[in-house]
Amino acid sequence: VVDDGSWIREDVAPVHQEFARDPRFNFILLPKNVGKRKAQIAAIRCSSGDLVLNVDSDTILASDMVGKLALRMQDAEIGAAMGQLTASNRNATWLTGLIDMEYWLACNEERAAQARFGAVMCCCGPCAMYRRSALDLLLDQYEAQYFRGKPSDFGEDRHLTILMLKAGFRTEYVSDAYAATLVPDGLGPYLRQQLRWARSTFRDTLLALRLLPGLDPYLTLDVIGQNLGPLLLAFSVVTGIAQVAVTGTVPWWTILMIASMTFVRCAVAAFRARQLRFLAFSLHTPINIFLLLPVKAYALCTLSNRDWLSR
Repeated sequence: VVDDGSWIREDVAPVHQEFARDPRFNFILLPKNVGKRKAQIAAIRCSSGDLVLNVDSDTILASDMVGKLALRMQDAEIGAAMGQLTASNRNATWLTGLIDMEYWLACNEERAAQARFGAVMCCCGPCAMYRRSALDLLLDQYEAQYFRGKPSDFGEDRHLTILMLKAGFRTEYVSDAYAATLVPDGLGPYLRQQLRWARSTFRDTLLALRLLPGLDPYLTLDVIGQNLGPLLLAFSVVTGIAQVAVTGTVPWWTILMIASMTFVRCAVAAFRARQLRFLAFSLHTPINIFLLLPVKAYALCTLSNRDWLSR
């Protein structure tokens, strides 16, 4: 258990003392706050298992999740594996319900497709297992990530995954290894999270481009699609607004195309998940167009910003 330079250490000292008597626990008290990545590295270097499970503090693991990930990791070529994420508070608000569906799509479409080729591009932080022998090779690189001369602190899960692939290990997705995590229940926290994620994605995509020639061509198509898709959508929206402003006419073809693509995606997801609630994921389209696209544009213009935005 790593205490990352907590300023309330005196208040939590009784908790440390209580669990210190249990031989299963080892407390590492860092002298100052150094951030999640360095705290994680401190824990890894003090641990001894052949496999290392990374979880976030708000993650709830299914009772068989660790066993299922460990079973997949029996293949020595696999450096990391992630499970399927759900939102533990999906029924709290309309937004948490949408995020839960977003997680399902990210896991069972994006990650599942990438896993077909042994190259999941991001083993998510809330539940990912790593091979110690691989970590031993990569920890120094992982700790010393810089962007434009400044230490890069967030996006640790994506960066570590890419380092695994760069070292020649496979990364996998285990669809029946479940973990539930707490997701933002308001637009403000959600957009701040998405801004942080967008910055880390843009940074590590540059690193991932060097890997693509050695991976299956599908991964190249996937990376191009994920980066070109939002750009084309933004272009369509901007030209549509310009058409209204200049000619006074409504761009019905653009609206119809976006609506059709939204319906097809939601219908396919509802069929594959066997849940009609995925038809409501169409509400995510206006959020994507009017909120997430501007956030991604802002992220691209502020890539050097290191603020976690969550404290």
